[in-house]
Amino acid sequence: MTTAASRLAVVTGATGYIGGRLVPRLIDAGFRVRVVVRNPDRLSDVPWSEQVEVVTGDLTDAATARAASEGADVLYYLVHSMGGGGGDFEARERAIATTLADAAFAAGVGRIVYLGGLHPDGVPLSKHLRSRVEVGRILIGSGVPSIVLQAGVVIGSGSTSFEMIRHLTEVLPYMPAPKWVRNFIQPIAVRDVLHYLIEAASVDARVNRTFDIGGPDVLRYGQMMNGYALESGLHQRPIAALPVLTPWLASQWVNLVTPIPRSLAVPIIESLQVDCVVREHDIDAVIPPPAEGLTGYRRAVRLALQRERDGEVETSWRDSAVEGAPSDPLPSDPDWAGTLVYTDVRERRTAAAPADLWRVIEGVGGKNGWYSFPLAWAIRGWMDWLVGGVGLRRGRRDAGTLNTGDALDFWRVERIERGHLLRLRAEMRLPGRAWLEMSAEPAEGGGSVYRQRAIYFPKGLTGRLYWWAVWPFHGVIFSGMTNRITEAALGPRSERRPT
Repeated sequence: MTTAASRLAVVTGATGYIGGRLVPRLIDAGFRVRVVVRNPDRLSDVPWSEQVEVVTGDLTDAATARAASEGADVLYYLVHSMGGGGGDFEARERAIATTLADAAFAAGVGRIVYLGGLHPDGVPLSKHLRSRVEVGRILIGSGVPSIVLQAGVVIGSGSTSFEMIRHLTEVLPYMPAPKWVRNFIQPIAVRDVLHYLIEAASVDARVNRTFDIGGPDVLRYGQMMNGYALESGLHQRPIAALPVLTPWLASQWVNLVTPIPRSLAVPIIESLQVDCVVREHDIDAVIPPPAEGLTGYRRAVRLALQRERDGEVETSWRDSAVEGAPSDPLPSDPDWAGTLVYTDVRERRTAAAPADLWRVIEGVGGKNGWYSFPLAWAIRGWMDWLVGGVGLRRGRRDAGTLNTGDALDFWRVERIERGHLLRLRAEMRLPGRAWLEMSAEPAEGGGSVYRQRAIYFPKGLTGRLYWWAVWPFHGVIFSGMTNRITEAALGPRSERRPT
């Protein structure tokens, strides 16, 4: 038998919630790790980026799948488009699974491990659960020994399910809720999911099947919300299950009272329409539970809250890709030739040191706000939320530090040169593509220079009209940002607050 130190583990979905936590644990377990990403810049600030091999490409491409599979002992299949709402969603998932399964078989991969969804038998499933079931069947029938771990609600700091429970419980003292709050759920702590994923790499090659996994507690969804309330020091919430709330209406309701956008809320809500309880415990004979036992729901909540208080959230739903949002990077300035581009450029000198100015720049967004005309930012966030976008409530994962690929309200960090440049790509719904750049430079004779540039590539007539419709506000918003950011850099760090 090969040792862990000589085994190669391939992780797809390495920038996702589970994949981003699995990779460092595989490294700690002695595996060599290869990750597959569409944009390698997403890994530039990840602590383990120098310890992995990176394959760049789309898994629908056979060449990428072959490069990913070559020489692999175990391949982790952790890709799933939670926000995929287009008509070709299931076809795309099927194509990825088939392409990767074929490549893995041709390369002689020893094991595929897939994290699917817990579901009952004999009832109609949502398209997302149905797609996960089909992907599992494709992998099991691939000729490569496959383990399909079927999990329900995953509880951990930054998980979509945990954040939904948290915000639903904290916002409303009385809970008018959909009837699915009475359905039974068997949640599982993210640490236990990772335990099963890592141990699955060493299971006998003759094992080729699905396994249900879950924590020790079976609860109604309403009980999970009140369990959160007790752990966070809140009073338990009276909950009234309303049969009139359809999944679509429930998604609007969740989008209203939580920062979870509809594109992420819908697949979760659809999966909650049925009981999600472990039907068999065969996994115990193949992978024993963790030495300390499976984590109970209340303890999982306690651990998640502690990690958030300590600022140790490794991965978060906030950093999930937004379906339909622009993903192309800003082209270099010379490439703009012949293209209509609108810009708003501001510059201001300050006596603050470049390091102090940079701390303010890197701290923008989230609870700190945008240093100018908060009502206008709030209205723009509300408008984005109204049309199904992420709005401003997505916030940021870490209060003081940004990394490439991080979500920041309705922006995405496209590039960061720490201490110098922050470039954000807009993910709000726009008739075009937009970026916002902020930079700090040493000034001649002392102090620093703050530079700010908004860039907008309009799409068609609507895009041009949009720019000129918001243009009167730019003088207030962008000049206000310039003034207040440079002013905030002058004061003690503890006193830096946007106005």
